[in-house]
Amino acid sequence: MSPIFFDSKEVRSSDKRENDHLVSLKKLIKKAKTITLHSDRLKKEISSLTDLQKIDVFRKNDLIEIQKKNLPFGNLNFKELSEFSHIYRSPGPIYDLDGYDNNWWRFARALNAAGFNNKDIVQNCFSYHFTPAGMMFDEAAKILKCTIFPAGGENSDMQAEIMSEINTTGYVGIPDFLKIIIEKAENNDLPISNLKKALFSGGPLFPDVAEYFKSKNINFYQCYGTADLGLIAYEADINDGMIVDEDIILEIVKPGTNERVPNGEVGEVIVTVLNNYELPIIRFATGDLSTIIEGQSKTGRTNIRIKGWMGRADQTTKVRGMFVQPSQIAKIVYNLFTNKPKAKLIVSRENNRDNLKLLIEYVSNENDKIALNEKVVDEMKKILNLNGIVEFVNLGSLPNDGKVIDDIRDFGD
Repeated sequence: MSPIFFDSKEVRSSDKRENDHLVSLKKLIKKAKTITLHSDRLKKEISSLTDLQKIDVFRKNDLIEIQKKNLPFGNLNFKELSEFSHIYRSPGPIYDLDGYDNNWWRFARALNAAGFNNKDIVQNCFSYHFTPAGMMFDEAAKILKCTIFPAGGENSDMQAEIMSEINTTGYVGIPDFLKIIIEKAENNDLPISNLKKALFSGGPLFPDVAEYFKSKNINFYQCYGTADLGLIAYEADINDGMIVDEDIILEIVKPGTNERVPNGEVGEVIVTVLNNYELPIIRFATGDLSTIIEGQSKTGRTNIRIKGWMGRADQTTKVRGMFVQPSQIAKIVYNLFTNKPKAKLIVSRENNRDNLKLLIEYVSNENDKIALNEKVVDEMKKILNLNGIVEFVNLGSLPNDGKVIDDIRDFGD
């Protein structure tokens, strides 16, 4: 881990952090209310961070549709385009931006935690075109006074050659591409012994690839962010989870709902960015699954930690020509159960027919279950416009995987 914290925010008490976040959130909401499309979501009074649940989650599909109607930013931005530093276009398509504030994307915190400093020559293998990834890490490295080579993510032969010639000490990019570069360097007898550290994002780090980097004596860490939100969380030590960035509020909710899940339960990552006053982002649904880890980081950083990326939360599937969404399953349960039990819809296929089975964790006597079964079946028909069956299961029997819809149909190759 880095022996030096990026700033004092990283070691704030929980009470201090929560108070700071609430002050920043109220300021952000006050500004956002001046824009009609934001004010429609922000009518409820927010007096604590728990009150964030009063605000509807804002989903990526919503952003895509709003931007289509009023390009490029859907009139969600405070400032004119001339006041932005850059405009980007990500797949979707979604237009993103950044401002002129120092550490606007906040990735310098992650780079610092990974041990990068002013003595490093950094080969930045994220793309500098269309999407903001290259600029995110370029900005971060400059803040730490690193020397940067803007490499991009192509031409592994030339990457290996340059890495050898300029004595690169640090790499940022996706994990697999660094493995390819190292193999190219070895095949071409190019010495790259100065390469000692790496920060990965944008792709999974598979166990065999991680072992490969360990065998090369490279200290590597991962961070998690998106083009819409910037840094979300970062590693600062081995097997210590990912520490949430200091300038966001992160929530984990039941997929398809606004409702937070208990710590330790897997759900969808929802993010509010507190430092973006160019285009406010409040309760933005990432579509990613994760869970909050109990306890504090062994590095001394005091913010909450998440396990990292654990899959996708958007489990929308098509059954008998109808789209079925996690929000619909939540609505079925909420309409009939006051205690909002955990539920999972299993989609299977037998004899060329799609079948639906809704599993619900519920404890009651058999007579109650028979009557309730009929009500749930009727509610499924009403909300999904599909017939299905119900099975009540024991409390705690459904896995903690964040899945509300589990499609187990075999579609072949």
